[in-house]
Amino acid sequence: MSTSNQSQLNQWLSKDLAYTYHCSPFIKRLFEADKELEQSSLQHMSHPFSRQEMESWLDDRKISDEISLNKSLRKLRQQVIANIILRDLNKLADLNEILKSVTELAEITLLHAHQFHFNFLKSMHGSPIGLNGKEQQLSIVAMGKLGGAELNVSSDIDLIFAYPEEGDTKSNASISNQSFFIKLCKKIISSLNDITEDGFVFRVDMQLRPFGSEGQIACSYQMLEDYYQKYGREWERYAWVKGRVIVGPQIELSKIIEPFVYRKYLDYGALNSMRDLKTQIQNDVNKKGIQENIKVGRGGIRKIEFIAQVYQLIRGGQDKSLRLKSLLPTLAVLETKNLLSKDGVNLLTKAYEFLRNLEHRLQYMEDMQTQELPKSDEGKLRLVKSMQYQDWNMFYQDLETHRANVEFYFDEVFKETIKDQDSPQLNSTKVLWNGTLSLEDAHKHLKSLGFKLPHETYQVIDGLKHSSRYLHLPEVSRQRFDLLIPLIIYEVSSASNSDSTFIRIISILESICRRASYLAMLTENPSALKILIKLSKAGPWLTQYLIQHPILIDELLDINHFYTKPDFVAVKEKLHKDLLEAKDDIELQMNIMRNIKHANIFKLAALEVIGDVSVENLSDYLTELADLLIEETLLLVWGHMYPEQNDPPKFAVIAYGKFGGKEMSYTSDLDIVFIYDDKRDGMAEKYARFAQRINSWLNTYSSSGVLYDIDLALRPDGASGLLVSSIDAFRDYQLKRAWTWEHQAITRARFCAGDVGIGNQFEKVRLDILETQRDIKQLKIDVVDMRERMLEKHKVNRELFDLKQDRGGIIDIEFIVQYFVLAFGSSNKALTPNIGNIGLLNLFSEKNLMEALAAKKLISAYRRYRELQHQLGLEAKLDGRIKHSEVTDHPAEVVSIWKSIFND
Repeated sequence: MSTSNQSQLNQWLSKDLAYTYHCSPFIKRLFEADKELEQSSLQHMSHPFSRQEMESWLDDRKISDEISLNKSLRKLRQQVIANIILRDLNKLADLNEILKSVTELAEITLLHAHQFHFNFLKSMHGSPIGLNGKEQQLSIVAMGKLGGAELNVSSDIDLIFAYPEEGDTKSNASISNQSFFIKLCKKIISSLNDITEDGFVFRVDMQLRPFGSEGQIACSYQMLEDYYQKYGREWERYAWVKGRVIVGPQIELSKIIEPFVYRKYLDYGALNSMRDLKTQIQNDVNKKGIQENIKVGRGGIRKIEFIAQVYQLIRGGQDKSLRLKSLLPTLAVLETKNLLSKDGVNLLTKAYEFLRNLEHRLQYMEDMQTQELPKSDEGKLRLVKSMQYQDWNMFYQDLETHRANVEFYFDEVFKETIKDQDSPQLNSTKVLWNGTLSLEDAHKHLKSLGFKLPHETYQVIDGLKHSSRYLHLPEVSRQRFDLLIPLIIYEVSSASNSDSTFIRIISILESICRRASYLAMLTENPSALKILIKLSKAGPWLTQYLIQHPILIDELLDINHFYTKPDFVAVKEKLHKDLLEAKDDIELQMNIMRNIKHANIFKLAALEVIGDVSVENLSDYLTELADLLIEETLLLVWGHMYPEQNDPPKFAVIAYGKFGGKEMSYTSDLDIVFIYDDKRDGMAEKYARFAQRINSWLNTYSSSGVLYDIDLALRPDGASGLLVSSIDAFRDYQLKRAWTWEHQAITRARFCAGDVGIGNQFEKVRLDILETQRDIKQLKIDVVDMRERMLEKHKVNRELFDLKQDRGGIIDIEFIVQYFVLAFGSSNKALTPNIGNIGLLNLFSEKNLMEALAAKKLISAYRRYRELQHQLGLEAKLDGRIKHSEVTDHPAEVVSIWKSIFND
């Protein structure tokens, strides 16, 4: 040390070491007993012990036997803990540094103890060999705060030991692998836990192992898997959230543990389980009289951990980004995902940092594992000074503020929402479901609630109550069901179609009731239940969609997206991320795409029912979603078929019909045409196979259903034509051989995915066709002839109006628009862009090609028809027919305009 540095150190010693000794009698005794330790600690206090320094310190020791190993580990502990106390109490270190240093100390001492004892036992008994003939290695799993890399200075370390396979060691003194690893684990524990003249390294707690204190210290992976499958309890899932392998193999162990900890679906059952765990802890706190304990008491560290970890258990099965081990990073992620508010995360973070710093200062006093506030005046004075407060009252006031914040957010997360709801009518409905009302009183009660068919509704309720599906539910699920049904009856009763709505929502519940997590989610989230009821009121299509795709129940959690425009940039990012994670699994990738589509279709349908969106905007969203999924399909299929091909395919997808015109509905199929532009040998066959695979990818049913039904009939030469055409062949066909109806179709066509250059070439062909001068008289004949052919195949129902096919319906309006584009596109190039039927009708009026009143009537009819189509879709009436009163004068007006155009 230089003279100047020594002088600075002496100045510091005279001024501040007394403060350190006052706050930590432990370090004072330690330094008094070992002046060399004091001197080295003071020289080192300018910086923390790094991992490399700790390892080098141990490497420099002459460790030849168990005694020298244990002594070295304890001496290292003294060095590191002294450094931590000096730096922390003198404002040279922050909380992150402290947690990191203690965690690295634990990992390094464990690693050295393991390596020493493993080599020693191997020299006596030989290597433990598995079925594959390879040497077995012990996996040491850090649980609790060590697993979270958040260890405190006097903490226990919670460990679980496991080894891959049963077998025997290879030597003359052979023993079983189990015996070998049990001996090894006992030695490791002894080296860290035993108290010698030099103290201890870490107290080791093995209570989290399978069967606790009754279980084996070390068990095979197979034993571990069997235990968690058969006997694993909910609190063990909570504990394993922080489980982290710090020594030995981890991949196979993770495959065993992750399915136990993280459920495939959103797991709201975790809330109840953690409530039970909280109650057990609270009872224990009350019994022991430790309410002031800053870890498990009111507003303590454990409650902050519960808040973070319950979200991890609920959502970690679907969202791997939540599978973090440390608390503060987890809180930050919860904020980015809008699961906790920014203010909430900020207050919880400050509370956690305050409480952990307080915990350390309590433990600095005597190097004891305590989280209890001191009761003596002397102890209070030490704590107040170490926490940098003037007096106890000021300190305690801040402590209470942090505790109150933790309690508030803890109660927000863990409140039992459905049980909190109460009203006289709801209480009567509970009695109705419990079966204690007479039949007459039950009917009267349902009628008073607003049910128009109380007898029939009661039969549904009674049938459900005595159904095998309900009676065979697990007890916990049946309790949740009993909470839900009275609330559903009560909430549904105000609907105008209460009886049919009730039947629909019951059918949803029956389809998901065996998934306990969904019942838990609905009982924990009344807002989600109310959204589900609103969607059920809209009609059976959404109900059936939910029953077919129950994973969509998860979407009810974020009600914000039912009121906001979809963010397709975020949808694309999520899709890319999920597909990348499943890059080697084609079936999983297909399901990912289908699930993304189903989730967004559901959101859009809910947006129409609950939010405020026009039919035109809704169709735009549905089309944008289809474009996105088609584009992604091209990339995926090409990558799977030709992984060695670096260049993207010279291939494009052209959208026709409602897909091309951006007028899609929920159930629309996709009219598409495939075009390529690649003159290299063999590419025509290659693109034909590519087109077939795309068609298969979109059409194939997987466990998540079908992506889109595809119609390729509009390709050149129709069903007899090639599946994919070169751009030259497509141009030649359209300009020389295409029928008028095919040119009508191309008015609504557009490039939607693939090579942009080919898309531009297609658009040029399209414009060439639309800008061609035509014989107006012949064009009228062709359009009318095509319409008559369609009508010949259509059966008219005089009682109902077919929105699409009947005279005066959607097709008539579309044909009128197509006629005007083809008739006047050559002289009015503004008509050629694909801007949709309503946009074009407005344009015809502006250009004086159509009377303003006629255009207005056609737009009004078209809008009404589209709205009714969506309404029929939600009501699952797929025939497209509706009462004549619903369309009023629109059909007659459309027919009149048709005649004025085509009958001259």
